[in-house]
Amino acid sequence: MKIGTQNQAFFPEDIKEKFRYLKEVGFEGFEIDGKFLVDHLDEVKEAIAETGIPVTTACGGYSGWIGDFIEERRLKGLEEIKQILEALQEVGGKGIVVPAAWGMFTFRLPPMASPRSQAGDQKAVSESLSYLDGIAEETGTTIFLEPLNRYQDHMINTLADARRYIEENSLKNVKIIADFYHMNIEEDDISEALHQNRDLVGHIHLADNHRYQPGSGSLDFKKHFNQLREDGYNGYLTIECRVRGNDPGAEYIKALHHLQESLI
Repeated sequence: MKIGTQNQAFFPEDIKEKFRYLKEVGFEGFEIDGKFLVDHLDEVKEAIAETGIPVTTACGGYSGWIGDFIEERRLKGLEEIKQILEALQEVGGKGIVVPAAWGMFTFRLPPMASPRSQAGDQKAVSESLSYLDGIAEETGTTIFLEPLNRYQDHMINTLADARRYIEENSLKNVKIIADFYHMNIEEDDISEALHQNRDLVGHIHLADNHRYQPGSGSLDFKKHFNQLREDGYNGYLTIECRVRGNDPGAEYIKALHHLQESLI
């Protein structure tokens, strides 16, 4: 298993400087914003060639959710994701992270009545995933379907929820991304959920129980990493978190070291 990261505000802004920084501090991969990749494809290629730091995956960078309530926006998002997958193919990226939606609706806050039926939700998400499954096959990439916690999405909250979409639609190029922060809220046991879905877990996002940097909260990363190792996971562990502390850069490197020690 290797440790990657998304972008942080305290990383260098220049693309090549950013990649040099990642290599210097010890990261082994970069999860990039999809639109940024599409808009700066040649520069990203040069940075990869110079540093050897791969773009592992993309996350975000499109304007419509795969489960969007607004059909025009959903379709536009799918076309933008297609462009991102084509760019990922050019840089050797594994695939793109997609939730059903983020921040669109939750049953846990008012008005608590969805503008669309459950059947409508399933139809929209299934159609989107079936379309993207074909694009992923064409580009040699993977769709990483992400369950979010109940306060951020009402459609897919657990690894089992994501699994049902994959199995019911016979998707061949869609896997599950397991995010420890969301799992801490939704799963009875993180390690057990990882184990039960070991055949479909293809990517990992890391944050501590409160969404801040790993090592600053209560999650037992070593325990869950051991489970992943026992189940044969050999993909990336990508940090996706907020950072708090007087020196965010130093705190982030401390978090990286904490994860590296947890892998031993």
